[in-house]
Amino acid sequence: MMKLYPAIDLKGGQCVRLQQGRADAVTVYSNDPVAMARHWADAGGDWLHVVDLDGAFAGHPVHHDVVRQIVAAIPIPVEFGGGLRTDEDIRLMLESGVRRVVLGTRACADPDALAALVQQFGDRLAVGIDARNGRVQVKGWVETTDTLAVDLARRVSELGVSTIIYTDTATDGMLTGPNIEGVRALCCAVKAKVIASGGISTCRDITALAALNLTNLDGVIVGKALYEGAVTIPAMKAALV
Repeated sequence: MMKLYPAIDLKGGQCVRLQQGRADAVTVYSNDPVAMARHWADAGGDWLHVVDLDGAFAGHPVHHDVVRQIVAAIPIPVEFGGGLRTDEDIRLMLESGVRRVVLGTRACADPDALAALVQQFGDRLAVGIDARNGRVQVKGWVETTDTLAVDLARRVSELGVSTIIYTDTATDGMLTGPNIEGVRALCCAVKAKVIASGGISTCRDITALAALNLTNLDGVIVGKALYEGAVTIPAMKAALV
């Protein structure tokens, strides 16, 4: 059964959501990320997906202390991404207690380094592939490359990456539904587990993804729909049964 990953995006110490990843289109939902993490864990989230938005734009983690507090406060595992551009950044966050770190920009730019990191960290390392119109975006979604998301997914899977997080940035924060065909294409291209992100707004979206019957579609990340009350974690879990 697919796992549910409620999301916490951190900016300026607050829980926020961006619309299509734009730093100028921000909505603040809470000024207490630790309390919000407890809320999603208590609601039945399987994992917590945490993104350091300031870190993504700065090129290094900014919310290290907040993440450490979140990890200590909840019983479910935490995955973390945002600004992990050096080996030391990765170690710092893993030592903070996060179960898995997510590389984005670096995975696209330096496949040789990624191969070495996979050897070192194994399944505690995931790769986030953020794409618009099928092409990979990097550096906090401010740069669009010529690399196709499916091609990058194949490369990182062949290097031994066990988990890929695929975000369609055109749908992220829009509550318009996920890019079903994009998810299908990416899952069919790799052996790695895939976590889908972007656009989840109803239980029907969850059911549609589950109906793809892709054994490596391991989970979905849900953000704005939860914060806006459009869906609940128990209702989404019921839709998967």
